[in-house]
Amino acid sequence: MMGISTRVPIIVHTGLVLMLLFFAAVARADSSTHSGTGSFYFYSGGGNCSLPVPGYILTAAMNASDYANSAACGGVIEITNTNNGRSVKVRVDDQCPECAPGNVDLSRDAFAQIADLATGLVPIRWHYVANDQAGNIKFYFEPGSSQWWAGVQLRDHLYPITKLEYRASGSGNAYTSIAREPHNYFIAASGMGLGPFDFRITDMRGQVIEVSRIAFTTGVELNSGVQFAGGNGGGTTVTGSNGGSGAAGWPVLLLLAGGLALRLRRWQIFH
Repeated sequence: MMGISTRVPIIVHTGLVLMLLFFAAVARADSSTHSGTGSFYFYSGGGNCSLPVPGYILTAAMNASDYANSAACGGVIEITNTNNGRSVKVRVDDQCPECAPGNVDLSRDAFAQIADLATGLVPIRWHYVANDQAGNIKFYFEPGSSQWWAGVQLRDHLYPITKLEYRASGSGNAYTSIAREPHNYFIAASGMGLGPFDFRITDMRGQVIEVSRIAFTTGVELNSGVQFAGGNGGGTTVTGSNGGSGAAGWPVLLLLAGGLALRLRRWQIFH
């Protein structure tokens, strides 16, 4: 049936990983309204964003252009079927490498909110909206992280994240920026030390949050105790202090192998 896609994981070669890392410096989510085509696929978790499947919102896979090296990950978009005006909010959890710019591949349940499944493909427009069910921002250190190599992910942010910086708590040092990889982890290839850490987070609207004393604990969600403000943002700085209280951890959803800096990534494509 047209519009239905089935995904299978393949391995991305290191050359492609390097190319994607090159573009990471300029990749960011776009706040404008987009137009394209909506389709659906049978998503059950394990998407490129390496996020646990949410229980509070539906999900979708973003086209490669707007995925922007994982800059879209965790962002919530409102999609409208322009044929009938029906809308649905979804969280970006995956990537659709073959989708043209503007296109979105929705989970089956999400697509059913805006069209009959038999329709297969529909014209859409979409834009980012606040994740108003997020609660506080969470930190998640990738299992296998150590003082010599570390991966950290941000979860439950109000809007997409554009920048993450860190420093050792109490050091008073300048913040160090961490590069983002396509599987939605910020990677410190030379490590971050033993922690705890202060973090500075910037979202797509230019808002900044500073959080102090996040413990270096892998494999569990660490509640920051803070969240970006709603509204238009515009450079607002929110500060918070939290020891990194743990929440129930989720296993990493993207299998990783090989060396530290140039490891092969799982990717997903249409058959």
